[in-house]
Amino acid sequence: MIRLKWTMAILLIGLGCLWGCGSPETKEIRVGVNAELTGSKPTVGDSCKNAAELMAAQVNQAGGLKVGGKQYLIKLYIEDNEDKAESAAASAQKLISQNNVLAILGPNASGNAIPAARICEDAGVIMISPWSTNPKTTEGKKFVFRACFIDDFQGRVMAKFARENLQTPTAAVLYDVASEYNKGIAEFFKQFFEAAGGKVVAFESYTKDDKDFSSQLTIIKAANPGVLFLPNYYNEVPLQVQQARRLGIPCPIIGSDSWGSAELLGLGGPALEGCYFSTHYAADIATPTAQKFIKDYETKYGKKPDDVAALTYDAGGLLCAAITQAGALDRKKVRDALAAIQEFQGVTGQMKFQGSGDPIKSAVILQIKDGKFHYFSSVQP
Repeated sequence: MIRLKWTMAILLIGLGCLWGCGSPETKEIRVGVNAELTGSKPTVGDSCKNAAELMAAQVNQAGGLKVGGKQYLIKLYIEDNEDKAESAAASAQKLISQNNVLAILGPNASGNAIPAARICEDAGVIMISPWSTNPKTTEGKKFVFRACFIDDFQGRVMAKFARENLQTPTAAVLYDVASEYNKGIAEFFKQFFEAAGGKVVAFESYTKDDKDFSSQLTIIKAANPGVLFLPNYYNEVPLQVQQARRLGIPCPIIGSDSWGSAELLGLGGPALEGCYFSTHYAADIATPTAQKFIKDYETKYGKKPDDVAALTYDAGGLLCAAITQAGALDRKKVRDALAAIQEFQGVTGQMKFQGSGDPIKSAVILQIKDGKFHYFSSVQP
C-alpha cells in the first residue's frame, strides 16, 4: 500500500516516462503528451501542454528523477490530436512505436481518450487522462487511468444539487448527442434526478458545430423546467445560455466540468451570471499544494491555470509517485504501483485508487458571480 502525501518536494523528484526509454548516455525518461492543441478545444490542449512542460522543467531543474541509483532527465514528446478520435489514436500509436514512451498524459476530451486508451491498453503502455470523465475510458483496462472523477459521480452530484440546493422538481437537459462525454453525463443526470423524485420534462439534443439552438430551447421553454442542465463544452455553452435567456427561459442554468475554462466567462458575458457547475478544484480555496502550483503556473505563463492544467499536473504527480514506489523503469511494476496508491494529495484534492483506474475523490461546485468563478460547495464521493 502506498501512502504518499503530495508536496512540491515530491513533484521535483520527477514526472516519469519509464521503461528503459533512454540510452545509458542520455539517461532520458520519456513522457508522451496527447493533447487537443488544435480543433474545437485548443484551450484544453494548451493547458495540458503547459502543465506538463512546467512539471518537466521543475523535475529537470532539480536534477531529474532518481531510479535504480541513476538520475534521469524528463523528455516530453508532445502530439496534437486535433480534437479528433482518429488523430488521438494515431498520436498514441506514434508516441508508443516511434518515440518509445512508456507513459502518456492525455487525451483530455472523452471522445479522444476512449480510442487512445484502446491503443495504450493493447500495447501495455500507461495512459493517464487528466480530464476524461466518461467511464468507457478506463472500463475493462489495466493500464489506463485518469486524474479526474467520472461522469456517474458528476451526474449524481448535479442531480442532487438541483433537487436539494435549488429545490426543483423538474429539469431540462440540452446535450451533444454525438459526444461520448456530453451524452454520457446527460444520461447519468437524468437517471439520478429521476431516482431522487424529480422529473426531466425535456431531454433535447444537438450535434457538434451547431450554432442555432432555438428549436430545442423553444421545446424546453414550453416544458417550463425548474433548472436547465448543459453538460457541454466551454466553447458551446455561452451561445446556449445567451439564446436561452433571449428566448425568455428564466430558470437557473447548471453545468459540468467542461465549463471550467476561463474562456467561458469572456464568451458568455453577463448571461452566465448566477450559473453553477461541477468541477475539480476551486482556486479561491486552494490548499498550500494548489497555491504553489497556481503561483508557479502564473509566473511561467502569465495566466491562472484552469482545471485541465491542474489535473495534468496531478496526472504527472500520480505517475511520479508510482515510479518512486516501483523503483524501476518497468511498465508492469509502475502500473502496479499506480493502481495501489491509497493516499495522494494533489492540486485537485486527495485521491486514491481502489480496484480500477478511476480515482476516488471529491468534486466542487462553483458559481459564476461578478464575472468570476467562486467556490460554492464541496461534494464527497
